[in-house]
Amino acid sequence: MLWIPLALLVLATIFDLRSREIPDWIAIVMLMWALAATASGASPNGWLSLTLGLATGAVLGMVLFWLGGFGGGDAKLLASLGASLGPGAFVVLLFHVALAGGVMAAIAMARDKRDVAYAPAMALGLLVFMIARGMR
Repeated sequence: MLWIPLALLVLATIFDLRSREIPDWIAIVMLMWALAATASGASPNGWLSLTLGLATGAVLGMVLFWLGGFGGGDAKLLASLGASLGPGAFVVLLFHVALAGGVMAAIAMARDKRDVAYAPAMALGLLVFMIARGMR
């Protein structure tokens, strides 16, 4: 079920690493996928879960953007990921994303770099989340 969001995150990673910008259409397509999956019953989450996940991701993304830790594309990806997973699974995903981001930040610091792309951490975090949950 999460292969589409993962593919979109990999695409966002490519853009993020190459240009340090994530096109808005990637987050929009992920949100549309979440809406379609919920409407068709392909998602185990209902409308309330989608809405709460979207709100959780949007608020967290806005706070991180406001604090200067995230770019706008990162914040939008986080919101669409929340919609795709629902709030419960999204919180678990954040743990995996934080671990991946921490490893990537440590590597960047060792290389004397200050600017870190966050889309790769989201993609890696989602992949680990999927493997841990046995999702195909």
